[in-house]
Amino acid sequence: MMERILDASNKQPTLLAGEWVGPASGEWFEDIDPADTREIVALLPRLSGGQVAAAIETADSNAGVWAHASTIDRGRVLLEAASLIRERVDDIATDVRREAGKLQAEARGEVLKSADFLEYYGGLGRLAHGTVLPDERPGTFTHTLVEPLGVVLLITAWNDPILTPARKIGPALIAGNSVVIKPAEDTPLSALHLARALIDAGLPAATLSVVVGHPEDVAEPLLMHPSIKAVSFTGSTRTGRLLRTRLSERNVRFQAEMGGKNAVVVLPDADLDTASSVITTGAYAQAGQRCTATSRVIAVGDPSRVNETLINRAREIRVGPGWDQDSQMGPVINPVRLEEISTAVQEGQGRADRVLWGGERARGEKVEHGCFYKPTVVAVDSPLSPLWQEEVFGPVLAVASAPSVDAAVKLVNDSVYGLSAAVFTHDLAVAMEFARDVDVGQVAVNRPTSGWDVHLPFGGFKESGSWPKEQGLGGIDFYSRVKTVAIGYV
Repeated sequence: MMERILDASNKQPTLLAGEWVGPASGEWFEDIDPADTREIVALLPRLSGGQVAAAIETADSNAGVWAHASTIDRGRVLLEAASLIRERVDDIATDVRREAGKLQAEARGEVLKSADFLEYYGGLGRLAHGTVLPDERPGTFTHTLVEPLGVVLLITAWNDPILTPARKIGPALIAGNSVVIKPAEDTPLSALHLARALIDAGLPAATLSVVVGHPEDVAEPLLMHPSIKAVSFTGSTRTGRLLRTRLSERNVRFQAEMGGKNAVVVLPDADLDTASSVITTGAYAQAGQRCTATSRVIAVGDPSRVNETLINRAREIRVGPGWDQDSQMGPVINPVRLEEISTAVQEGQGRADRVLWGGERARGEKVEHGCFYKPTVVAVDSPLSPLWQEEVFGPVLAVASAPSVDAAVKLVNDSVYGLSAAVFTHDLAVAMEFARDVDVGQVAVNRPTSGWDVHLPFGGFKESGSWPKEQGLGGIDFYSRVKTVAIGYV
């Protein structure tokens, strides 16, 4: 089991094509605890472009070992890795909490969900792969083979530092690909825990590499290497657009899960206590740093009761470090994000948006050295307000009202994003019409905008994502190609 990182003297090598290595340059970068930026969680190697290219070439030359293994044997490795992650959950969760700033309970839940992803895709190793097809030619047996693509690149964000890698690695590996993963610079240690579990479970050594370092060093050799056959990306919409443009020059598959500005509509007949509880959790869990976080609320009719209830719940949330069991919301990821969130709210006030609660850094002895921002509720002056239109990616909830359900749906859809939306009502007809009319990939009724299980297709429309969706049976499609074979036997 990987040792817990205790201080800056503990340098953590990374996995490149089966070997645990340090930086060729001798330069290491710091993995910082956002709950206390004085604390260094680990030192990670700042890899060179040459190291990255060599790892990809090794993976490519050895790709046949994993590609030619049966799907049953591949599944066994994923199932064993899931078991190892569950055995190591407390140690892994502690590192997730320290580098991502999550509450310990949030980190533990994420680690266990990561094991669920590997277990789900491991179990698919016994499903049918390929089909037998009718052929009008006499004496001809025709079928399809489902094959891996080769070497695939996975680029993941910092907000779910082990769950998102597992969501992508599971289908990529069960399909038979070799994987190169680039985790975010803020949270590389979590992905290394996942990699160690897979290697310990029997994954062939050259099949997996974890590229850590700065984009200026590794982006070019990763994206432009001719052996990379597909790129799956989770991160900001801006970066996703840049990657899409860059990769369009080559015949490389591209999958993106990007931003969201997820809205909840509350009807007058809704159970307000339940709705406000769910909305608050959706808005402030993980300090609002989820693509599916609830970031907009639309009250149909008079918004005063809805807003008052949300304010009361926000003011009760205890902000603090993840190690403190009394904490109910942790920090944002780093000082840069803290400043960006503060600036967004301040600029909104300059445009006549009204802060109903929060709108400033959290204060106190436990939070003075961390990146803590108060749970915030803002009444927007206009649906054109940047706080209504742009992803803040922090604990900021924008509220507005609409005179009717149709007007509320229009507000939901008036966005470049289309990831998730929810409605709270007891009217089944309204709920069904809402699910039909909102232009988003995930719809919830009396449930949060976040929290979609591993076997449910996941992904958004418009600028929130691209085809195909992740998760579920269809999650394997992106990582596979289909070959049709016709055999004449007479």
